[in-house]
Amino acid sequence: MFWNPEESFLLFYKKYCSGILMNLFHFSTRRLVSQAYCGLKPASSKKQSICFEMARPSSNIADFRDAFAKAKHIAMITGAGVSAESGVPTFRGAGGFWRKWQAQELATPEAFARNPSRVWEFYHYRRELMMSKNPNPAHISIAECEARLSKQGRSVVVITQNIDELHRKAGTKHLLEIHGSLFKTRCTSCGNVTENYKSPICPALAGKGTPDPEVNDAKIPVEDLPRCEDCNGLLRPHVVWFGETLDSDILTAVEKELEICDLCVVVGTSSIVYPAAMFAPQVSARGVPVAEFNMQSTPATDKFSFHFAGPCGTTLPPALARHETEIIS
Repeated sequence: MFWNPEESFLLFYKKYCSGILMNLFHFSTRRLVSQAYCGLKPASSKKQSICFEMARPSSNIADFRDAFAKAKHIAMITGAGVSAESGVPTFRGAGGFWRKWQAQELATPEAFARNPSRVWEFYHYRRELMMSKNPNPAHISIAECEARLSKQGRSVVVITQNIDELHRKAGTKHLLEIHGSLFKTRCTSCGNVTENYKSPICPALAGKGTPDPEVNDAKIPVEDLPRCEDCNGLLRPHVVWFGETLDSDILTAVEKELEICDLCVVVGTSSIVYPAAMFAPQVSARGVPVAEFNMQSTPATDKFSFHFAGPCGTTLPPALARHETEIIS
């Protein structure tokens, strides 16, 4: 969960297209994120760049397959759209409610401080729901692509905004979960982060968390909510909430991957949520092919080399299938 300034994003692209911010993408992702969260404007860059007019993205799968066959380091950026096809609620937009609240009202440090029982009911519901969900063909094709290309000395990294662990469940190994995981907890006292797949996560939450708007809060005493095994402090979900910054170590890893990738694949993301909204345009700005697989166009679509509309589970598997030039020993 994270800052979501859609209007700022659209203004960003308007300025980018007009050439006003020609040097913006020469800044590292980490520096951009730090400045964005602190409300600072980027300082002027000493580097100079040329702003190229880009044609509208192609939907020619053969051309994409040629770029795919040549790529040695592929970065895949995934969002809620890839998991929606597995039946995972996005909790965004109209109808995205749990009981009478939207995620933005529950996924904040302030909401947890006010009512940890309600927030834990919400996350308990999501954890239990995800235990019944399975990866779809998009998740599986990404994992199979990574495994296959690794035998050829090529690399695939998945940079995901999702917290559902479906990529991990599909078999993806090189995974950067920039918003954390539903199945990790963090102690609010000692800071210890641990994996946690208990069902229920604590006895008091058994049978709780129904999204029915007619159901009242369980009002679980704080001492009965999930507790740290080391210090008995109150646990919280290890996810990035609205108003919180991302882990600097993960951002550093993301930055390194984006700097070396020679093909970027964007799957099921709206391209309006910071900081992930900056990742693919940053790659495209240095001339690297970017392919977008999504149900519809996004504010970033015109910056990319390719756009393939439709369900990711349908469009992605043939795009990532073994190319005829691939040789596996």
